[in-house]
Amino acid sequence: MNADTSTTRNAENEIHEEKLQNEDMLIEVERKTGISFPVKLSDGKKLIGVGLRRKNFLGLSFRVYSFGIYADKEKLTGVLRSKIVNTPTKGTDEIYKMVIDNTVGVTVKMVIVVSNLSMNMVRKNFNDSVVAAIVELGGGKNNELTKRIMEEAKDDLKLTRGSEIEITCLPGCILETKVHGKVVNKLESEMLCRAFIYLYLGDDPLDKEAKEKFGMFMLSLIGDRH
Repeated sequence: MNADTSTTRNAENEIHEEKLQNEDMLIEVERKTGISFPVKLSDGKKLIGVGLRRKNFLGLSFRVYSFGIYADKEKLTGVLRSKIVNTPTKGTDEIYKMVIDNTVGVTVKMVIVVSNLSMNMVRKNFNDSVVAAIVELGGGKNNELTKRIMEEAKDDLKLTRGSEIEITCLPGCILETKVHGKVVNKLESEMLCRAFIYLYLGDDPLDKEAKEKFGMFMLSLIGDRH
């Protein structure tokens, strides 16, 4: 290898590293709340869409948290291309079901947008939603299983605006929950993982626009076979 070739390769490596660093710094803003999300997590998962979780109470709609849905692009691509030959024109129940049933390394990062929430309030709200999703997926009401989600987080833990909760479906159908960046528990359950993803990509998603954006991203993966 001559000096010119070595210099060229070094320059290309530096450009590649700079691009990766720039990508790590990029963000996407959830427009309704102004909450920003990194376009890539430290483990390499890519941000697919952002949305807002609302809760209705006494006829009023309250903002609870903004969220970003992340996925392992390579795993997602592999699952979709192994089962779909012709690219549909829009997201279909079939392709959403593939993600729900395979979980393909999905992470949801939630950022609280209201003040004075306790961990107990968040846990109860989340558990109720997951129980309903399990029923929709054909499972029974396993309240004891869902109560174990976030169970190691103290009930009196205060979640102020900007507090983060991150839930990931790990290999082996393990649902991992982090609060303030710390792992609070891991549960091995295929149904829990499916129900969790169903909240965001199922028939009645928490944010329809976020689901549709995820669907468009999946279509781009199916169509790009080069």
